[in-house]
Amino acid sequence: MSTAATGIQWTDRTWNPTRGCRRISPGCLNCYAERVAARFSAPGQPYEGLVTLGANGPKWNGRAVVVESALREPLSWRKPQRVFVDSMSDLFYEQFSDDDINRIFAVMGNAPQHTFQVLTKRTERLLRWSQDNGPFGTNVRAAAFKMGLSDSLCWPLRNVWIGASVEDQRHAFKRTDNLMRAAAAVRFLSYEPALGPVDFSLYGTVPKDVGGGYQAVCDRIHWIIVGGESGPGARPFNIEWARSALAQGAAASVPVFVKQLGARPFVGEQSFLHLRDKKGGDWNEWPSDLRVRQMPEVGGNG
Repeated sequence: MSTAATGIQWTDRTWNPTRGCRRISPGCLNCYAERVAARFSAPGQPYEGLVTLGANGPKWNGRAVVVESALREPLSWRKPQRVFVDSMSDLFYEQFSDDDINRIFAVMGNAPQHTFQVLTKRTERLLRWSQDNGPFGTNVRAAAFKMGLSDSLCWPLRNVWIGASVEDQRHAFKRTDNLMRAAAAVRFLSYEPALGPVDFSLYGTVPKDVGGGYQAVCDRIHWIIVGGESGPGARPFNIEWARSALAQGAAASVPVFVKQLGARPFVGEQSFLHLRDKKGGDWNEWPSDLRVRQMPEVGGNG
């Protein structure tokens, strides 16, 4: 359960060095990770004690753990891969210490053959942690040294993409501002589940000086993922939101990856599209203009 091949189209595999979380915004309402965790929450199973089963279904109970046995796994993977970090958690969840986060980044920095994709809703914590590391990644380097790993790391790590989950304009504004001020070689947004329109043009550039003496490595968002919600209780997804994201991405030369239309895509006055794929992930069923799955031409610890 710590690592696995995945059906997530924009990555190759998942790596979960932590487990557990807590809902913090509307995008968390139908969390797929809660449902998966509930299936493996019996005594002796990986998610024991991390979810509560109630009348409205499973829910994270706030407890979280670091999976020490999974921590160094990427160091042994030889084939270069895109790795989604913490598909079953949030690395910047407040239950994890800065040292926990530093150790995970130290491992990522010592596996430069892979591209790690870190996605969070807790961008306030991300920004504080980034600023505490300073312009040279001091705390991550110290963690690497303590772990017996190389501490000769280029900072920010060139093989780590940092992303923010945004579901609507209000959360996009808050989270993206923090993301743009954090140290990252590559920044991306996951507009999934999309619950309302978002104006991405607000996030094209930031001042070079982002505080703490740190000079931004990049001054823009490099990638946008778009997706409608699927699973029980899925909320409607207006395909015009995807069209808008694609148009904005094209105008700003930002690649866009349309992942899925979700279980309840609609166009016009709530005219729902009836798709055979329950997640709306088969693009052969989509309008042709939405069949766009672009990847950023960046990455690697060069």
